[in-house]
Amino acid sequence: MAVGVDIGGTGVKAALVDVAAGALRSDRVKVPTPAGGEPDAIRDAVVELVSRLDIDEDTPIGVTFPAIVRRGRTMSASNVSKAWIGLEAERLFEDALGRDIHFVNDADAAGFAEDHYGAARDASGLVIMTTLGTGIGGALIYDGVLIPNAELGHLELDGEAAEDRASNRAREREELSWEAWAQRLQRYYSHLEFLFSPDLFVVGGGVSKSSELFLPLLDLATPIVPAKLRNNAGIIGAAALARGL
Repeated sequence: MAVGVDIGGTGVKAALVDVAAGALRSDRVKVPTPAGGEPDAIRDAVVELVSRLDIDEDTPIGVTFPAIVRRGRTMSASNVSKAWIGLEAERLFEDALGRDIHFVNDADAAGFAEDHYGAARDASGLVIMTTLGTGIGGALIYDGVLIPNAELGHLELDGEAAEDRASNRAREREELSWEAWAQRLQRYYSHLEFLFSPDLFVVGGGVSKSSELFLPLLDLATPIVPAKLRNNAGIIGAAALARGL
């Protein structure tokens, strides 16, 4: 067993996870991300959620965050306060929780979970997971090994960051049809295919529930499939990484 905590721009959620099965073993508890996304407020929200779970003192805890994470520091900030940039965030949570944690980028945790328990469970070679949401998150997993902090949404395409044109937020903002959005996704995934030669694409984010409306419109040499673990992927991945899988 291990605890996974998934911090996002709109909500913070946590649960106890059976990492052998890749499944939740408690109800998922959740609170809104504090307005402004300041470090101390998010720290307190995480402590509150963990206190609601019936766990032992030595139960491992994994925590995800929507930022570049390097040696425990958050080196960027997405939909949270800029005070996170350069912060020793892992230490912030460890001091508050009174135990060591595993601290990881949120898309990396979700990709790791999909590779070990979800849509890429039987895949070998290079798996690229992308999350299509407010931006585009990315994760690279090679034969089960996570290569962290792949900021795939910030690749430049046609003079713009890819996520500014191809995220689900861009689709909603510009009121694009599925066909028009698929043309942008085609450009994006073809570029990833050229750069990385992956063996499988996994597409996550809330819009993956409607994958049948846009994935069949893409023409790629690489198989591309929707994620399976949905909103629990970050929690499950964080817990698995905390257990050292």
